[in-house]
Amino acid sequence: MTKLISWNVNGIRAALKKDFLGFVKKHNPDILCIQETKARPEQVELELDSHPYKYWNSAEKKGYSGTAIFSKTEPISVTYDLGIEELDTEGRVITAEFKDFYVVTVYTPNSKDDLSRVPYRFEKWDPAFLKHCKKLEKKKPVIFCGDLNVAHMEIDLKNDKANRGKHGFTDEERKGFSNFVEAGFVDTFRSLYPEEVKYSWWSYFRKARETNAGWRIDYFLVSESLKPKLKEATILNEVFGSDHCPVGIELEI
Repeated sequence: MTKLISWNVNGIRAALKKDFLGFVKKHNPDILCIQETKARPEQVELELDSHPYKYWNSAEKKGYSGTAIFSKTEPISVTYDLGIEELDTEGRVITAEFKDFYVVTVYTPNSKDDLSRVPYRFEKWDPAFLKHCKKLEKKKPVIFCGDLNVAHMEIDLKNDKANRGKHGFTDEERKGFSNFVEAGFVDTFRSLYPEEVKYSWWSYFRKARETNAGWRIDYFLVSESLKPKLKEATILNEVFGSDHCPVGIELEI
């Protein structure tokens, strides 16, 4: 069994002060994918001997964005970004090749309150990321995970009517996600739990976490060929330390 966990930590240095290492020890994933590291590796004292293979992709802008993969086993290869200059300055993608699959961690750009980044998302980012994953899939199955910054369906956020058309729930962003599904990628949690209401992100305002006024915007999607091997998909909403909670999957591989 292979266990993977993904977590937008909203700053790895802040997370380390909130028992991040205790979380890793308790849940013990084989592969841990992190988004919004907000740090370069040399800025982080990370005593994580259980996961000796660590890969970081930091944004050019200090204290912003960034992704990481920590693994118990050494990947065959690791690549960074999408190979498109205008999309590759914010440290948003890492691709690790393992024996039976690729793991891609992604921190999808937020379209912003004023929706100014919706065209960038819909016309450039989402198509380029989908193309990247489909290209990988020609060689072996793909697992991609992370903060995709979109609630796909009405069930995926508390106040769907009030948030319709707002960032994270625009028609364009939702269509971008639907394109992944239509291209053959399986939303693991929704596949196993089609009716379950569970969220992975809560605003810091208005006691949103206390009242569970959340959004499901953190995902694991897998190639269709991995669906029979999917044994569990979890949203660990009892875990604090960020405005997001971790999400995970277990595959019989």
